[in-house]
Amino acid sequence: MIDKTNHSMGQTNARLRLTLRQLEVFLAMAHAGSTRAAAHRIARSQSAASTALAELEGALGVELFDRIGRRLQLNENGRALLPRAQALIEQATEVQTLYSDEHAAPMRVAASFTIGEYLLPDLVSQWTQLHPRSQIQLRICNTSEVVEAVAALEVDVGFVEGSQTHADLVVRPWLADEMVVVAAPGHPLARQRATLRQLAEATWVMREPGSGTRQVADKWLLSHLGQVHVGFELGSTEAIKRVVATSDALGCLSRQAVEQSVADGRLVVLRTRLPKASRQLAVVLHRGKRLARATTDFLAHCGAAELAQ
Repeated sequence: MIDKTNHSMGQTNARLRLTLRQLEVFLAMAHAGSTRAAAHRIARSQSAASTALAELEGALGVELFDRIGRRLQLNENGRALLPRAQALIEQATEVQTLYSDEHAAPMRVAASFTIGEYLLPDLVSQWTQLHPRSQIQLRICNTSEVVEAVAALEVDVGFVEGSQTHADLVVRPWLADEMVVVAAPGHPLARQRATLRQLAEATWVMREPGSGTRQVADKWLLSHLGQVHVGFELGSTEAIKRVVATSDALGCLSRQAVEQSVADGRLVVLRTRLPKASRQLAVVLHRGKRLARATTDFLAHCGAAELAQ
């Protein structure tokens, strides 16, 4: 006698024409931009990767990429599939480690410079001590690049400075930070309360455009000084601190970033007639991406459990 219920279930399963391997190849091609690079990324032959993509597009009945020479560019169909495919692959990874006490899949985190260099290192170190087998891939770049990485699903979560908006992202407040003006200990303004005119006439060392620190510094200083003479634009907070410590230029940085240098006597925080400037550090998540268990656990570890909801 045939079990009609099981037979019916078998027919339903037979209609599933997609495979995880096809989705894995699709994701690799979306990130790598070519069949050859994608095949290398997932340790498959180029012909096998091409076949898997052709089977996936055939099963869906649509093309997922625009072919531009040898380059593959996601089209509208591919962009719609990307977060869903990413979520399915991550869920499959979770199933493989369902009965393990550790997070086996690497967690991909992007952070802007101040957060990545001064706030996250201790948190990541504590995390790896609690979860020795858990891997974290930390990318440190400026705020605009963090936003782009989260939007492109190249990372699971981003930490940024300054206000950001993006149609595909959810930006949620995390921690508060304060901006300060710093100088070398021997700077003339280190011995007095600096006036707005003195600050407006000074030479400044600033972060590069696109940096969250630069966005906040420009808004704070320009609104009160009217002008800022930028002598140097540098892509590193450490480089700014070194230049300020050995010159007559001023810097505008996060208090978190200069705390150790002030304690060591290499920099001083100026007393000024500027009002205090605080900024909101934020967590950036993709709107269409389901967070994996490792990501939600890590956000909780960072004191941001409610942001993962």
